[in-house]
Amino acid sequence: MTTATAAAVRLLIILSLLTTSLSIPGEDAHLIQFKASFKDSSPLNPTWIAGTDPCDRNRPWLGVDCSDAAFQSVSSLLLINLGLSNNAGGIDVQALQKLETLRILSLENNSFSGPMPQFNRLSSLKSLFLSGNNFSGEIPGDFFTSMGSLKKLELANNNFSGRIPVSLQQLDSLIEMLLQRNHFSGPVPSFQQKSLQALDLSYNNLEGEIPRSMARFPATAFEGNPSICGGATGNPCKAPATSPPLGEAIMASSATTKWVVLAIVVAVLLVTILFKKKEKGDMFSMIGSDPSAENHQHEHAVQVHAPSINRRTAGSARRTGSHNFNNFNGDAPSIGKRGRSNSGKSDLVMINDERGMFGLSDLMKAAAEILGNSGLGSAYKATMANYGTSVVVKRMRGMNKLNKDAFDAEIRRLGRIRHRNILPPLAYHYRKEEKLLVTEYIPKGSLMFVLHGDRGIGHAELDWATRLRIIKGVARGMGFLHTELSEMEVPHGNLKSSNILLSQNHEPLLTDYSLYPMSSCSQSLQALQAYKSPEVMLHQQITPKSDVYCLGVVILEIITGKFPSQYLNNQNGGTDVVQWVREAISNGKVSELIDPEIANAQSSLAEMERMLYIGASCTEDDHLTRVEMREAIRSIEEVQV
Repeated sequence: MTTATAAAVRLLIILSLLTTSLSIPGEDAHLIQFKASFKDSSPLNPTWIAGTDPCDRNRPWLGVDCSDAAFQSVSSLLLINLGLSNNAGGIDVQALQKLETLRILSLENNSFSGPMPQFNRLSSLKSLFLSGNNFSGEIPGDFFTSMGSLKKLELANNNFSGRIPVSLQQLDSLIEMLLQRNHFSGPVPSFQQKSLQALDLSYNNLEGEIPRSMARFPATAFEGNPSICGGATGNPCKAPATSPPLGEAIMASSATTKWVVLAIVVAVLLVTILFKKKEKGDMFSMIGSDPSAENHQHEHAVQVHAPSINRRTAGSARRTGSHNFNNFNGDAPSIGKRGRSNSGKSDLVMINDERGMFGLSDLMKAAAEILGNSGLGSAYKATMANYGTSVVVKRMRGMNKLNKDAFDAEIRRLGRIRHRNILPPLAYHYRKEEKLLVTEYIPKGSLMFVLHGDRGIGHAELDWATRLRIIKGVARGMGFLHTELSEMEVPHGNLKSSNILLSQNHEPLLTDYSLYPMSSCSQSLQALQAYKSPEVMLHQQITPKSDVYCLGVVILEIITGKFPSQYLNNQNGGTDVVQWVREAISNGKVSELIDPEIANAQSSLAEMERMLYIGASCTEDDHLTRVEMREAIRSIEEVQV
């Protein structure tokens, strides 16, 4: 054998050894870290040994499959029927993130429990199989937004609840989706992906008509949902009833059917008394009360549109009926120019007539939709056909801190506010126990709805330039409030994306502001977003910088596209955007935070990252080191497209 031939043979041997033995270093440590989140990992211990190669073909790790490239790496993790369960801290998804080539994850038929782990961090997954476990709770509506490569999803036989995440409608490569035998509720989403071949939504709590785009799937895909109609089910759908008058909607919002009937009987008796006494003030007592328990699912009840990202942020179902409470309004006196009745009795007090003049009787007879409830009260959209206008009527609870004259002065002060980014109140009705507050209805809805719930044209319009314009508009509105109401402990007090309405050209309008001085009870105060800032949660100290914290959360929400857990009373759901951004900054991974839908604007990435840093500075835990509102606004104005 010649020297050249011998050298060639040696080279072939070396290449062969490299091909069969090399794997990406460190993957064993990542898998061991992942295993540490299990209560009992004994089924894995015979082969899952630190310091060994998970991709060793002679001694492969149980449930680990590797790619066949020259440098082998973990591509599939199939831990099926092993009796595994997680520790109280949950499944360590961060460890799996370090497996860069992981494409298939299956934990089927084990005993894992708790809320949905953050598997959406594994943005390159093609298949996720979690069927046959004890996972529970609601899955955030935007959960799957980052998982654009997902082709197969199986969540069957768990205890998931709430609405089916709307972000599943964005997965253009989805082939198979099995969600049967859970507790999903709400309407059947419209999955229009042509790629979707296998679908099973059976035995949940879904309701309403099956969308036309879903008609191609058999009836078995929807069985076990008694309230579903249309499609292949053979169950005809009833025609929707017309909207009831606001008076009836208010009555219907707080009772079961039998109590509504009883309320109607009582109402008739009270109306008879009203005709005799001519006491307009008593009419207000006929308005039904809401359930006493706060329903944080409807905190954004200031508009008819609501994000369907999950049950925590979904809009209320519309209440309809056929009763007519004309007698309820028959004794309502007409209002004068100053918003008082001609008879001198209390009526609707108009403080801003830019949208026309109307009275309480007009509102009571208007077609109404119940928009939802929050800790501050309930809200309705009232459409007054005779005026050709729609307004939002809010029944405010816990607003008894001020007497009637002081309340009137405070609301009139807010009514005089004129700023392009602030929506002033139009009118109010006063009663000691409750107040009605009337504002203009904005058809486009809230920033929360457009950002998280609407995956149509409205959401597609949220490019970087539009998002930056929204942030600047919000900042300018906040700056105005902090100047005009500088003597207040917290000039806004309730800033969040559901209280930011968007005009047709995406100009933001702040609403539900400056309610703090009127709030009297702990329940109404706790419902204010500023009361979720660290200084209040830890030290019960409210300051103007609590507004700065809320502004920071909104900024991070807009840039990342994530629904903040800070909006939820127990923070069970959504994304802790403050902590997430903080960790990414410390790890030098700021670019990974940006919403993929705007990240393609490569020329503006530096500006997006700069805005993230501004949001982070606004959400410092220590309010003493947190930036002032004017500093935050100055930094925001310096960012350009």
